[in-house]
Amino acid sequence: MTARVSAVVVRAAGASPELAELLLPEVGPGQVRVAIRAAGVCHSDLSMVNGTLRPPYPLVLGHEAAGEVVEAGSGVTRAAVGDHVALNWQPACRMCWFCTHGQPWLCATTSGIAALENGSTIDDVPAYVTLGLGAFADQVVVPENAVIGVPPELEWAPAALLGCAVLTGSGAVRNTARVAAGESVLVIGLGGVGLSVVAAARAAGAATVLAVDVSESKRALAEAAGATDFLLASETLSKEVRSRTEGRGADHAFECVGRSATIRAAWRATRRGGQVTVVGMGRHDDMVELSALDIFSSARTLRSSVYGNADPDTEVPRLAADVLAGRLSLDHLVTDRIGLADVPAAFERMGRGEGARSVVLLE
Repeated sequence: MTARVSAVVVRAAGASPELAELLLPEVGPGQVRVAIRAAGVCHSDLSMVNGTLRPPYPLVLGHEAAGEVVEAGSGVTRAAVGDHVALNWQPACRMCWFCTHGQPWLCATTSGIAALENGSTIDDVPAYVTLGLGAFADQVVVPENAVIGVPPELEWAPAALLGCAVLTGSGAVRNTARVAAGESVLVIGLGGVGLSVVAAARAAGAATVLAVDVSESKRALAEAAGATDFLLASETLSKEVRSRTEGRGADHAFECVGRSATIRAAWRATRRGGQVTVVGMGRHDDMVELSALDIFSSARTLRSSVYGNADPDTEVPRLAADVLAGRLSLDHLVTDRIGLADVPAAFERMGRGEGARSVVLLE
């Protein structure tokens, strides 16, 4: 059965997102149709709009979402009608070299694919869906390995955030950097992902968590997430960080912006022998320049964290259990609750550096 739904679409790089009628494909073998109940507005979606990333168009936006399964195709074993699920924008194939060598977040089948055709159409024109999902819509049709069951008692907004912002941020701390109790942590960029890094660092027992943003309005959010210090971004950031870390610099720095300038700032503010983890996704032509001597003498490690270096199939249920048990609070992340028509305004707020996460709620 095909379905006509409302969706947020961008028709070209730099164009304004708009509501459009989307015709979903029929559910095939191994696929499910999910009624979206909540979807977070992530910076990666904005990157699809403003041209930082260059997916094909027209494009249905949205990838951080949760909902209820309303139809399951033949052969589906992971989900049944009525199940509550979070969506996974990079589902592992479980067969490629990376998947069979313990790195499903680098799956050769899905990693690096910004958008896919899945049989959806807009005005009889084939449409692409962001990261294989296109979740700013009333419903989506996705492969069964793109859904992860979550407890029905978990509220929809936090369930949606688990699949991207929370998993990405917490995974960067736990899986990539492996922050230990007593260490010092610097976090640059306090959107939904950066605030999730702050919370995970404190949960890991970091003694000092320095949260940095360009906007003073992020101070309260940083403190709610567990930051011990809030700093405004400036040319003197490395000096300020050293003054709070016994003159050494941070043990760990997490760059959650995706710009060469902030990657260099994170590098300079990290101690000799420390770790710099790039979590933000930037432009392909924004080059990071470091001197060969600095790389050698500083003995720092620079690496990225893709989707938190996590296996969502195991970590999303664990995070859901932490939320329900009160070990993980996400209340501070949801700063605006909106409808589909409000997504363009949410992008504008994001561009101005306001708030943490706007979450679309649908019933």
